[in-house]
Amino acid sequence: MAESLAAPLPALSPARRILALAAPTALSSVLQVVAQIAETWLAARQGTAALAGWSVVLPFSLLMQQMSAGAMGGGVTSATARALGAGRRDEAAALVLHAVLIAIVAGGAFALLLAVFPRAVLGAIGGATAAEAAAPYAMWLFGLGAVPVWLANTLASVLRGGGQHALAARVLLLTWAAYPPLAWALAEPLGMGLPGIGAALAAAFLASTLVMGAAVMRGRAGFRPVLRLRPSGAMFWRILSVGLVASLLAGVANLTTILVTARIAPHGAAAVAAYGISARLEFLMIPIAFGVGSALTALVGRAVGAGRWEEGLRLAWTGAAMAFAVTGAIGLLVAAAPAAFAGFFTADPAVIAIAARALSYTGFAFGGFGLGMALYFASQGAGRMGWPVAAGLSRIGVAVGGGWLLGDVLGMGLDGQFLAVALGITAYGLVTAAGVRPGVWAARPVAGGPSA
Repeated sequence: MAESLAAPLPALSPARRILALAAPTALSSVLQVVAQIAETWLAARQGTAALAGWSVVLPFSLLMQQMSAGAMGGGVTSATARALGAGRRDEAAALVLHAVLIAIVAGGAFALLLAVFPRAVLGAIGGATAAEAAAPYAMWLFGLGAVPVWLANTLASVLRGGGQHALAARVLLLTWAAYPPLAWALAEPLGMGLPGIGAALAAAFLASTLVMGAAVMRGRAGFRPVLRLRPSGAMFWRILSVGLVASLLAGVANLTTILVTARIAPHGAAAVAAYGISARLEFLMIPIAFGVGSALTALVGRAVGAGRWEEGLRLAWTGAAMAFAVTGAIGLLVAAAPAAFAGFFTADPAVIAIAARALSYTGFAFGGFGLGMALYFASQGAGRMGWPVAAGLSRIGVAVGGGWLLGDVLGMGLDGQFLAVALGITAYGLVTAAGVRPGVWAARPVAGGPSA
């Protein structure tokens, strides 16, 4: 039984309250990490050109997952949790239709851009060769999968907002468990190659959408959704006031990867493929932090909805410490043996050498990334997104501008660019942390929530 979030539980410490909700999502997130590692390995088996094509698509694939699950999905969880925390169950029921409509429009936008015009979009980033390898993969991934990915993650966010983290996690756990073997079957025995990986993700999330939708319609979030109503601008804003800002941040994070990839592209396909491996390991910290972060969004949202701001701050910093400890430990392992981690994905010695150089810098920044991500999710629950926006902008400024300064002006080359990426991640964590304090998290009106 999921923890009831309608009232504070003084008998439980903040850490235990977070763990009670985070454990099922964390298990699902671990399986997601395994599945994404398997995806990288399988893409590398298709050859260096295919790996370069996969690397060019990677920022857009990550953006779709981050926006649907953690960004706009966080807006859905936050709005639902704040409504329930304030006792407005009818509002929570009405929010579902609005969340689904947002998911359909957003998924359609991804499909239009990346399934209809893949060569034009991807060629501008990774060059014609990588774009040619990437285009069929993108057509399957986004053409068939964009709307199901958005719907599945949106419906999971509705369940989390109702405190049903375990149910959402179980469905996603099965989704990520089914994905790697299906991707392998389509890519290799059935001969689809790289496009088979995209088709497998689409199929897995289509099934997930159907299961998650049935659960929400049966009232498993603690209420039955109301679908026969006229869409309301105020209801959309309950979600978008947090979700749009969070989506902007997800876009900035992936724009950082896109711009760095574009800066690396002149160094050749091996460098692009190597940075794809480095970026994948970096972004694997997101699902790890999401286990704690999704619990923070719901718990902080409930506390804020009830006017308990001090409790929200305690929860935020407790969860941040947990995320920092886990991601920091992983980062130190990666930085200590970067070639071993790179070699897991590819046997190409040129790719391994460049990826190892990148990971020897970025691995030390993983802890700061986990800290920033946990506090970002907590800020979603509190409806306080100003500092996370500043953090995202500081990251792209340091990673891209610093890469130009260190790599080009000071002559450090690729090493300067990789160092700048690590410094940008660190800046993101520090700036986000600076905004989680009483002077910012104060009892003033929260968008979509009550005045405290």
